[in-house]
Amino acid sequence: MSALLEVVVTHAADATRAEAGGADRVCLLGDPLTGTEREAGALSPAPDLVAAVRAATSLPVRPLLRLRDGYGTDGGEVAHLHGLLAAYASAGADGVVMGFLNALTEIDLEVVAELLGGGGDVRWTFSRAVDACISTDRAWRELPHLPGLDAVATAGSARGVAEGLDELVARAEDDPAARRLIMAAGGLAPEHVPWLVRAGVGMFQVSTQVRPLGSWKAYVDADLVGTWRALLDSEAGGRPGAR
Repeated sequence: MSALLEVVVTHAADATRAEAGGADRVCLLGDPLTGTEREAGALSPAPDLVAAVRAATSLPVRPLLRLRDGYGTDGGEVAHLHGLLAAYASAGADGVVMGFLNALTEIDLEVVAELLGGGGDVRWTFSRAVDACISTDRAWRELPHLPGLDAVATAGSARGVAEGLDELVARAEDDPAARRLIMAAGGLAPEHVPWLVRAGVGMFQVSTQVRPLGSWKAYVDADLVGTWRALLDSEAGGRPGAR
């Protein structure tokens, strides 16, 4: 088994350091909430930032597609989201990260379908919105059928992996379709990795874990990324192929 390491970045220098440390992919945020793991507070980066990150690294780059705090959107934003999606592709992004919930806190399948245009040409990650769904079981029944989806960032709990580890392990062990998509994210700690690897999880995301003092104000540190790379290689037995 191999493991993919994704690093959350906010600018080109972060991406360069992530690649130097052994990351396999970067997730680009435009405006994270400083000092917190609350990914729901991050917003879309500008297309020129995507282009700058693309020029700085050979790694796959997935920018976040979101125009407001939280996981909701409305019809008035869909045209803007469409435009961003096209601009990101033109800037060299390899995919996107998005996750929209409706008023019932269920996956907003209508918005997702409209943005994807009914096809699977866009490779994408469903965000940690899945952890905020009213029924995560229902969400995980729907996720494997979304076109182009190849990863779901999840902690197993809205409160993070420390609270959701048992849920993540159980879902990975019991559901092959979920196991293929799970990317452990949100407060991931080194001690969680062995349990997740044994359950078959093959993708992991880190953010403040690879920044000095765990601060968004600090740049990604290549050596800290390297410690995660070494951990995953040790536990999962090697590097992933192209994704």
